[in-house]
Parts: sequence; C-alpha cells; structure tokens
Amino acid sequence: MNKAELIDAIATEAKISKAESGRALDGFINATTKALKKGDRVALVGFGSFSVAKRAARTGRNPQTGKAIKISAKKVAKFKAGAELKKSVNK
Repeated sequence: MNKAELIDAIATEAKISKAESGRALDGFINATTKALKKGDRVALVGFGSFSVAKRAARTGRNPQTGKAIKISAKKVAKFKAGAELKKSVNK
C-alpha cells in the first residue's frame, strides 16, 4: 500500500474527504518526525511504538573490493509492533 492508497483507506474508514485524510496523515508524519528528532518515543497503544536507537561506529567491508571501510555512528528510527497488531496479523 502506498501513501495515496493509505489516504483513500483512511478517508473511507473515517468517512472524511481525501483532502482531510491527506492533511491528517501528513500531520501524523510531521508530528512523529519532530518527536523522534527530539529523542522522544511515540507510543500508540495496541498498534506499536516508534523510537530512536543509536548505532555505534563499526568497520564494514566493501563487497566489490573486500577493503575495510569505516561506518560512522548514527541514529536510526525503529518501530516495534504492539500486541494487538501482532495478534491481528497472525490470525
């Protein structure tokens, strides 16, 4: 499902216009992004939670040459599915 299909599905489910649905989805994405940038956790009970994890610097290998390369430390966004989402997916 792509973003346009998700907007259509939200509009149908919530009985709102596609424009309102698009603004709501964009608002959710922007709010979640801002929270993660600050290092906060976004938890949606039953659905899951978004958080930021730190990856340490490490040494990797260039697959073409086999030469060792340095991979710098960085922060990554993570999603952990909630119990209700896991249960509904496994039915």
